[in-house]
This record gives sequence, structure tokens and C-alpha cells, in this order.
Amino acid sequence: MAKNVSRNIITEFVITGFDTLEKPVVVGIIILTVYILVMIANLANICFIIFDRRLHQPMYLFICNLAIVDMLYCTSSCPTMIGVLIVGYKTISYVPCFVQMFAFGLGFVMELFTISVMAFDRLVAIINPLRYHSVLTNFRSVLLTFLLWILGSAAMAIVPGTVLPLPFCYSTLKYVFCDYAAVVRATCVDPNPYFNLMTGLTFILLFGTFSFICVSYIKIVIVVVNMDSKGSKKKVFNTCFSHLIVIVCYYVPTFILVVVTRIGLNLTLEERHGLRVGTILGPSLVNPFVYCFRTKEIRNKILRVLSKVEPEK
Repeated sequence: MAKNVSRNIITEFVITGFDTLEKPVVVGIIILTVYILVMIANLANICFIIFDRRLHQPMYLFICNLAIVDMLYCTSSCPTMIGVLIVGYKTISYVPCFVQMFAFGLGFVMELFTISVMAFDRLVAIINPLRYHSVLTNFRSVLLTFLLWILGSAAMAIVPGTVLPLPFCYSTLKYVFCDYAAVVRATCVDPNPYFNLMTGLTFILLFGTFSFICVSYIKIVIVVVNMDSKGSKKKVFNTCFSHLIVIVCYYVPTFILVVVTRIGLNLTLEERHGLRVGTILGPSLVNPFVYCFRTKEIRNKILRVLSKVEPEK
């Protein structure tokens, strides 16, 4: 139950977004299962890439970074939701709440940046294959990734930075974890200017990166159309297909969530929360399996590992 209190008195928030669920434990077990699969699959991808020197190439370094981002994105929100649903632990302290809000925002923006830089990687590989390894060296790939993390952290510093100075009137959060909207609604101020600020930032990041990806693939399509060999066209398609799946799985649900949120479509609270959870867990689960099964080198590595653990006949 929300109550009026001063900001200095609030030391923790109560998460009430799942209070209307009829079977919270079942939902919690589903989220826990998917979360464990996400962590195992992404850790496996990271280990395959780190321990196989043949995979120390720009494309695989970006895949490794995507796995790290997926793990951050899920870990910033899922443990809290699992604790609320299964254990019934609904409180979160003031500082961890703000840390969670920042980590979740960083995971969101790094997903966009990582998918975009992977589009750039495919663009260079297809348009200028002979110079690919001189343009995108391992050092440049790591440096570019490092710079994107710095840029993402700087951009997401706005998230807690705009909320920290605000006075809080409520100790309850009507959402499923500490995201920006939930915390702003707990303050004593009109939330709309802050929502508009975050919508503007999200719009710039979301449509900016999506536009860059579209331009990259338009250039790729132009190159493919001018190819004479069907074999070369098929090779390009196989090269880009995994990344295209990742783009669709991430951007489509995110676009739907943004549109639904901003146009005020009449959804129940459970439907909104379900859509939010789906945009977090869905892409993070699909990404590692896409690259496991669609990337020949990683797939062959998995098959070699599995063949070694088969019992001798």
C-alpha cells in the first residue's frame, strides 16, 4: 500500500507489479528456467570463443560481447522478478534499486550498439572482403567495443541522474522491477516531463541504430544484386542470416513495446508486464542459439565437444 513519506525516510521500495497474478510461483519458475538457459547458453558461447584461438576474430569477438550484454540485460531484472514471484521477497533497497535501473538501461542501449556494430562488421566483410582483416583487426574490434561501453554508460547515466534529485512520496513500485518508469512514478513530481525525456532518448537510440542497420543492409543488398555467381549470393545470405534473426528478435518486440506504451493502447497491467518480460528474455535466449547453430565454426566446436563426452562403445 503506497504511503506518503519523505525522501529521507525511504530506504527501500516494495515491488507490487505481480500482486494480481493468480499463479505467481508458476510464472516465477518459467522465468527462472528461461533465465538459467540464457545464462548457460551465453556462457557456453563465451567459453567456446575464448578457449579456441581460431575464433579470435572480429565477428566472434562481437558475438562474445553480445553474449555478455544479454547476460547483463537479463541479470539486471530477472533475479528481482524471480525473488518476488517464487520467494515472495518484494522489497529492494534504495541504492540497489538505482543500480538496477542503471544496469537495465545500460543493457538496453548496449544491445542496440552491439547489434549495430555487428551490422558494420558484416558490411565490411561483404563490401570489401579483401581488406576486411586490415580494416577490422582484433585490436580495433576490442577498442570499438570498449568505446561503445563507455558511450552507453555515459548515455545511461542520465537515467539515475534525473531521478536522484527528486523527492519521493511513495515507497511502492507498481512495476515488476526498478525500471525508470516505476521509480519516477514513486516521486512527488509530475512524471510526464521525465517520461518525455526518456522517450526522446529511447527514440534517438532505437531509430538511430535501426537506421544505421538499414543503411548497412541496403548497401549489402546492392552488392549482392550485382553479383553474378549464385554461390556467392548464397554465401552472403548465410553470412547475414544469423544477424538478421537477431535484429528481428530484438527490434520488433522493442518497437511494439515502445508504440504500445506511447500511444496509450488499453492493455491490462499483466499484459504490459508480460510484454516487458518477453522483450528482455526472448532475444537473450534466441541470440546464443542462433549463433550456436548458424555459425559453422561454433557449431563444429560444439559437435567436437559433444563427441568427446560420448561414452565409448
